[in-house]
Amino acid sequence: MTETTTVRLVKRPSGMVTPDCFAIAPEPVRAPGDGEITVKVAFVSLDPAMRGWMVDRKSYIPPIGIGEIMRAGIVGQVTASNAPQFAVGDTVTGWGGVAQHFTGPAMLFTKVDPDVAPLERLIGGLGMPGMTAYFGLLEVGAMQPGETVVVSGASGAVGAVVGQIARIRGGTVIGIAGGAEKCRYCVDELGFDACIDYKTENVDQRLGELIPQGLDVYFDNVGGEILEAALNHLKMKARVVICGAISIYNSTDVPPGPRNYLNLLVQSARMEGFVVTTYAHRAGEAVAEMAGWMHDGKLHFREDVQVGIERFPEVFNMLFTGKNFGKLVLKVN
Repeated sequence: MTETTTVRLVKRPSGMVTPDCFAIAPEPVRAPGDGEITVKVAFVSLDPAMRGWMVDRKSYIPPIGIGEIMRAGIVGQVTASNAPQFAVGDTVTGWGGVAQHFTGPAMLFTKVDPDVAPLERLIGGLGMPGMTAYFGLLEVGAMQPGETVVVSGASGAVGAVVGQIARIRGGTVIGIAGGAEKCRYCVDELGFDACIDYKTENVDQRLGELIPQGLDVYFDNVGGEILEAALNHLKMKARVVICGAISIYNSTDVPPGPRNYLNLLVQSARMEGFVVTTYAHRAGEAVAEMAGWMHDGKLHFREDVQVGIERFPEVFNMLFTGKNFGKLVLKVN
């Protein structure tokens, strides 16, 4: 019987995730039941949302249960199938878990062409983060040509794609990122008009200098003080897209709400959160357009590939310390 190493949640974290929150150990690979497949996992997507899934509270999906395999986006090859839509050898992406082999419902997976892009990109720029950027900016943010877009977490998996799509669609793009290297990447490689280093610059002041006329769309990945700074620079009818709040995910205190939220009222603006699964039925549309931009050299991706399933706790925390540069993925096999 084939063995697999799995990462199971055994304790709910308080603050930063610690290694004792997980059990990482070998176990037999479970054979697929009716309507299930087994996937040999190549890469696991590491995303800030996973931190929220470890908390026992109501959300858009149930929390991960104690003793369950850590939920994650995965890409890999089908090794056993008990579902008519998949055959052994198919490459698939979907909602699986942090494991070398994962068995689960076939309905959670989609067959993909491994020749379109590197496998790690199929769970990054052309996967859930890319879909989040595409639909968050164009549908929720309703970005139009000629508008000014500000995005936080600008060098990250979602933010980098948001900024590039805004540029492709004819917008002015201001990024907010941590560190000179990440800001240079946004401007020199991704084509942003400017990028603010929140570690060394006053974000509120710099926004006023860079876009004295204000912003049309703010795409928020971090929350906290940076969200407040952006709310000070809204144009009339501006849209604020709430995608995430990575700055507060590990907070042990209840974070304060934006103290200046009445700027939304003053500017007749709106602030709206969204979950990308709302647009799952339109994923093909987004992948087709973004893959076209990629092949035309207009859209660029950067993956930060870390190796070793046993390193999961350490690598996962890179998301919250700013140590990753680009889409963070874990190569497990």
